[in-house]
Amino acid sequence: MTRITTHVLDTSAGRPAAGITVRLERLDGTRLDPVASAVTDSDGRVGDWLPEGIRPGRYRLLFETGAWFQRVGQKTIYPEVVVAFEVEGAMTHCHLPLLLAPYGYSTYRGS
Repeated sequence: MTRITTHVLDTSAGRPAAGITVRLERLDGTRLDPVASAVTDSDGRVGDWLPEGIRPGRYRLLFETGAWFQRVGQKTIYPEVVVAFEVEGAMTHCHLPLLLAPYGYSTYRGS
């Protein structure tokens, strides 16, 4: 099983993005099955919210960025950010950070 973690950094302010709701969903053909939901902590992290891990397959993280930007008083063109990814059997940990700004974002596989 593979552990999933994430971290959101507000690159426009140079600080963690605390309070963003993140949903983990499994892609099963054309169907999306909810797996877990969490809110980033004061360090912008969602730790190991599923200690038992997830099985191999296709997943996505959905970050509810629009609501967060509204709460911090910023405009954005991204009401949500979706990061689709695939878990292979040999992976024990998958860390997927999100670097976020009002008009841009990027992601990568971290360690």
